[in-house]
Amino acid sequence: MPPPTVSLIPDEQTQHQACVMVFNANDPSGAGGLAADVTAIASVGAHPLPVVTGAYARDTAEIFDHFSLGEDAVTEQARAALEDVPVQVFKVGFVGSAENLSAVASLASDYAEIPLVAYMPDLSWWDEVEIDLYLDAFKELILPQTTVLVGNHSTLWRWLLPDWGTDRSPGAKDLARAAHELGTPYTLVTGIPLPDQFIDNVLASPNAVLANQRFEHFEAVFSGAGDTLSGTLAALIASGCDLQEAFTEALSYLDRCLDGGFRPGMGHVVPDRLFWAQSPAEANLDATPALPTELTDSSPIPSLEIPANDTKH
Repeated sequence: MPPPTVSLIPDEQTQHQACVMVFNANDPSGAGGLAADVTAIASVGAHPLPVVTGAYARDTAEIFDHFSLGEDAVTEQARAALEDVPVQVFKVGFVGSAENLSAVASLASDYAEIPLVAYMPDLSWWDEVEIDLYLDAFKELILPQTTVLVGNHSTLWRWLLPDWGTDRSPGAKDLARAAHELGTPYTLVTGIPLPDQFIDNVLASPNAVLANQRFEHFEAVFSGAGDTLSGTLAALIASGCDLQEAFTEALSYLDRCLDGGFRPGMGHVVPDRLFWAQSPAEANLDATPALPTELTDSSPIPSLEIPANDTKH
């Protein structure tokens, strides 16, 4: 028997263009951060409300530094928009400091009826002391208010199950149980290794796998895939999709973005989040050799029509 559908947004709240408030850092390379959130959310028909929490110093290959805004600046940005615009979903990316996590948690608490999608990126580029402070604050302040946690298998394993003591690597339900103990009901785990060069992407609760998609694994390295996926998921939930449908549509959209990925600089490949904006003639004219991707569906992806000015249902 298939798992029951999980609807997070009442139908009456999605009659206008859905709005997603995003807390994330500016990425000057355009690969991830707010650039990824804004283009992905708009591409699937929702309206982004971007709250700048800081800025990276980075290119398409690596992160050199990060500069956080103060928590008062984060709070004032968000409250000004929240008092004017109805928001259907919060999305929390990398906000740069424990103090900013506290500010976001306070805002989310004041709007507890709004679902929250939280993305945990790889923080290995950062100072170890800062990482520990940030992860501890995220566990204490954000996860109790998170509806869906999104992260790569290895990142979530190191964070949520650091003392995992068996030869078997933790599965999606193991990670979902660990997140649930901290207050998060659903976890989306990407990049779970499978035999024969495949990876699995799984939406799980503590007791069940709600949905999964198996993709073929290749060696190309992308910047911004995680922000793209989590931003898209948040937008689709905001637009009224149930959770399993949002999962499937978000991964299909991401796959199309990665399939059209390009190198704007000398570093990693960047997802083409506006792949749908090219006409067929332009796509053929500008065609470049196909890039192998880490998230290419092993079966054909159905056509995904992205409306320019309408919400996706």
